[in-house]
Amino acid sequence: MRTRLEARDLSVVRGSRQVLHGVSLALGAGESLALVGPNAAGKSTLVRTVAGLLPPSGGVVELNGRPLRAWARDALARHVALVTPEEEGPPALTVEDRVALGRYPHRGPFLPLTAGDRAAVARALERTGIAPLARRRLGTLSAGERQLAALARGLAQEPEVLLLDEPSAHLDIGHQLALFRVLEEARSRGLAVLAVVHDLQRAAAWAGRMALLHGGRIAAEGSPAEVLAGEAASIAFGVFIRAHPAPGRAELLYGFDERP
Repeated sequence: MRTRLEARDLSVVRGSRQVLHGVSLALGAGESLALVGPNAAGKSTLVRTVAGLLPPSGGVVELNGRPLRAWARDALARHVALVTPEEEGPPALTVEDRVALGRYPHRGPFLPLTAGDRAAVARALERTGIAPLARRRLGTLSAGERQLAALARGLAQEPEVLLLDEPSAHLDIGHQLALFRVLEEARSRGLAVLAVVHDLQRAAAWAGRMALLHGGRIAAEGSPAEVLAGEAASIAFGVFIRAHPAPGRAELLYGFDERP
């Protein structure tokens, strides 16, 4: 069965505020989807809900045709990995040990790592380019290096679906390019990859599809060029956006009038 993560008519209420309103979204094996939108659009809430961390107030999230609520937590974690910008770990923990936490859904927290587990950790360190940092303690790393360690933990989990909330936060341009190369390599290996991306140009260059979230609703979905060239994007961000399609990407111009 090909992997498929699907949200249908999803609503989420947090406190007295309805954050998501009837959101439907699907992601399949080998697909890359950039989730974009202005601040407070509900992007992080959507990612955490489709990861199974927040219960929906209405609608359903399914993995391979089965509601997330029917999955045991450890079983779900063997299929879906979530990487968030808050994910740092204890400062005294080494990078290698932090990444090894991704093997817990496969082994449990109290069992020693197998040779296969150690190989998965080594692959994740190599793919993210942080193998030279393996014995460094998290407290000695830059914010960008800690973010790459979080991504490596997600890759070590060996999921079918990789969900990322602002994965390029704190990264300089070189590390951003490296990170999106890692995500593209993961997609090419058959992973379904969804990432919240604030940089529209970076999102357009990376993603095969884009979904624009505005006011807790999907305002547009399609190729990056289609989404960013549409009126919904300019309305959502409060600026005029002009997308110039090019092979495999979209080049953007921004402005507060029609001549950005």
